Amino acid sequence: MLEYARFRWFKVAMALAVAAGVAYLWHDPPLKPYGGTAMGYALGTVGALLIAWLAWFGVRKRRYASRMGTVQGWLSGHVYLGTALLVVATLHTGFELGWNVHTAAYVLMVATVASGFYGVYVYLSVPGLLTANRGDETLEAMLLKVADLDREIRDKALSLPDDILREVNASLDGTRLGGSFWRIVTGRDRDCPTAAALARVPELGRRLSGEAATANHEVYTLLLQKSELLARARRDLRYKAKLDLWLYAHVPLAVALLAALAAHVLSVFLYW
Repeated sequence: MLEYARFRWFKVAMALAVAAGVAYLWHDPPLKPYGGTAMGYALGTVGALLIAWLAWFGVRKRRYASRMGTVQGWLSGHVYLGTALLVVATLHTGFELGWNVHTAAYVLMVATVASGFYGVYVYLSVPGLLTANRGDETLEAMLLKVADLDREIRDKALSLPDDILREVNASLDGTRLGGSFWRIVTGRDRDCPTAAALARVPELGRRLSGEAATANHEVYTLLLQKSELLARARRDLRYKAKLDLWLYAHVPLAVALLAALAAHVLSVFLYW
């Protein structure tokens, strides 16, 4: 994504940012340009066109039959030109900010680009972690293994005392994946019945001997395997959530930016 076509879009974005900076510094008169000057209008027009093009990426990536470049190329341009937009829009303001719709549009633009930066970080780091966590298995395969372990645990625990059986049954019947937002994004469940059973079963089984002690040890071993699978499954959900959650900030911010940009442009043409 970042190295696409030998950093083509990095070079384009760098050239655009440098050109905007040079134009800003060489602007005549020597007073600092702001949005209401000729230079300010020029930079504002470039910034508005950039925002429109960046927003169009959401449409382009869903047009599978389109021949307007590859999605990978559009994504690379989206990242680099979004970065260049920070320079162009900041120079457009002339570093003059206040409590008005114009500054609101600028703040939303910065927030949208910042959320995009986080998205780049997520997409560069999380897929590798997701693959390493899964190994050769899918989430569905892990859940099937958990179901198989549950059946085996239930069979072996039937001969154990009632207090141990209650702990085991709580693990079998009460363990859940997902749930609250916090559980998903952290990959942890502090009230997990399987974790509770792992802590209680060895303690309750100390008084056992013979075949009962052997069965208790086998149940504990199976619970341990189940706990490890659950931890992997929860990490899988957590990684997938990280890949998706940033969009819940980026997309609404982009929509709000388009609305603020429209208000900014209309107010300039109506009142300036």
